[in-house]
Amino acid sequence: MRLDTAYGNIEPSRRSIAASLFFAGYAAAALSADAEPIVTPSDGLTIEEIHIHGANNYNLPAYVARPEGQGRHPAIIVVNEVFGIHDYIKDTCRRFARAGFVAIAPDYFNRAGNPAPLTDMNAIRTIVQTAHYEQVMGDTAGAIHWLQAQRFVQHNALGVTGFCWGGGVTWMAAARFPQDLRAAVAWYGPLLRPQPNGFGYEEHRPYPIDIAPTLRTPVLGLYGALDQGITQDAVAQMRTALNAHGNPTHSEIVVYPDAQHGFHADYRASYNQHDAQDGWTRAIAWFHQHGVG
Repeated sequence: MRLDTAYGNIEPSRRSIAASLFFAGYAAAALSADAEPIVTPSDGLTIEEIHIHGANNYNLPAYVARPEGQGRHPAIIVVNEVFGIHDYIKDTCRRFARAGFVAIAPDYFNRAGNPAPLTDMNAIRTIVQTAHYEQVMGDTAGAIHWLQAQRFVQHNALGVTGFCWGGGVTWMAAARFPQDLRAAVAWYGPLLRPQPNGFGYEEHRPYPIDIAPTLRTPVLGLYGALDQGITQDAVAQMRTALNAHGNPTHSEIVVYPDAQHGFHADYRASYNQHDAQDGWTRAIAWFHQHGVG
């Protein structure tokens, strides 16, 4: 038996190992035998592979999907999982475009390599660990600035969403850019500060639990009760932190009782169609409710 965690599938006997080792099994869940990944057609959409100015003026690749034709649209920054900009993330961008949004997925790991085709988890981990907090926030700022410069974007209607690693980035981007991002949806992103030397640990950076009391951008968190890496205790701590000062943004966390980590990822064994569809409906409604759309 294998269980999905914050960073993939692990044997139950390893659940007591430090959080850094959760990452080691992530790739094992990439494709199940009966997986039927959703393929969203691109007809009626404009698809572009572009470059934006990332942190330190780095020439950062990004995938963009948007409705064809004239007019301005709300926009969503889509933040990837540990596998980078692979087919699932591109398809998610196309789904947003079909819903009337401009969607951009910056290639946050581009400086170190492309994890998408890799199966060696040590190599993937090395790439992901190079994406330090300030660099990621700088790349996100670059995506914001690019969107705000486009004639087809409603400049005051920007949001952010992300999955797993990208879910953690989503919480942090919402806190970092409250004047630019009107709403955020975080899918099963890590919430607590990792143990020293654990995966994702940086000594002098904040984590979602740290910024929760002072959030100014409303965030919807979508989590699974069966997630072995992001426990219900972690979710409870995050809810307490959100309410520390009365939760003025009315941010909230929804927990799906039958969902594992990665329940939206249709290419993985953890995919839960009912909860993925419900989460998507909630995400679109959340963005609309808060002025993104």
